[in-house]
Amino acid sequence: MPRRKPRQERRSGPPPLGDVYGRTEEGPGGDEIYVVRTVPGARAVKTYRCPGCDHEIAPGVAHIVAWAVEGGEDDRRHWHQGCWNGRRTRGITRRWS
Repeated sequence: MPRRKPRQERRSGPPPLGDVYGRTEEGPGGDEIYVVRTVPGARAVKTYRCPGCDHEIAPGVAHIVAWAVEGGEDDRRHWHQGCWNGRRTRGITRRWS
């Protein structure tokens, strides 16, 4: 008789932030925690505008998606990798209201 794998217990409640959605990092202002996810070039299918440099992120270009933990996923922004890495020294060029 074949062996069976033991059943894994299902977790109740939302998954941990760093587990499914990406990692958590300090945001551009340094006062908020952001969830950060890397988007590979193959999955980047739309044009976005980077808030760090105010230039477009073309389809097919790998980039970062980040949003404040408190704000929720509806407030996510798409950043160039270099702009996200320099967010503490450069500041945000473009603000949304």
